[in-house]
Amino acid sequence: MPILEVLERVLPPSGTVLEVASGSGEHAVWFAQHLRPLIWQPSDPDPACRRSIAAYAAAAGCATLEPPLDLDVTAAAWPLERAEAIVCINLVHIVPWSAAEGLFAGAGRLLPPAGVLYLYGPFLRADTETAPSNLAFDRDLRARDAAWGLRDVADVTALGEAQGLRLDEVVEMPANNLSLVFRPA
Repeated sequence: MPILEVLERVLPPSGTVLEVASGSGEHAVWFAQHLRPLIWQPSDPDPACRRSIAAYAAAAGCATLEPPLDLDVTAAAWPLERAEAIVCINLVHIVPWSAAEGLFAGAGRLLPPAGVLYLYGPFLRADTETAPSNLAFDRDLRARDAAWGLRDVADVTALGEAQGLRLDEVVEMPANNLSLVFRPA
């Protein structure tokens, strides 16, 4: 799994990884099983998703996978005081910009000096031609909700910088996606 390869390289060797918007929980189980001894802390604001995460976790029986947290990234306080890393897969383009602002604000509060914020998904870049499939996806997202859509890497980078996080690395991924790795400045 290409995401796992990047995470193995950029995550710290130990500590807690907060996964924001864990969805069904399939990724959480997979990563917790493959990234030991890291403690994987899934989260999602949707009760149905948290039930699904708990069910996947129970079936997997993975000691490094914590019970899911109810986390709204736009909240001023999160139910966790510290995480050595934050992982967020396929979220920034399907939420209003205020959620991206909340994600970075939370990362700025939680991450220690050697921390990592990892984002994965489709992004736009002013200096790079975007795949037609990404442009179609962006149009589809915006038709469903005008506050959604693919975000420009420069805008996301500026958001990070405003919270004391610098873009450390951009990794090209399959299916026209990117991994963005942020670290405290």
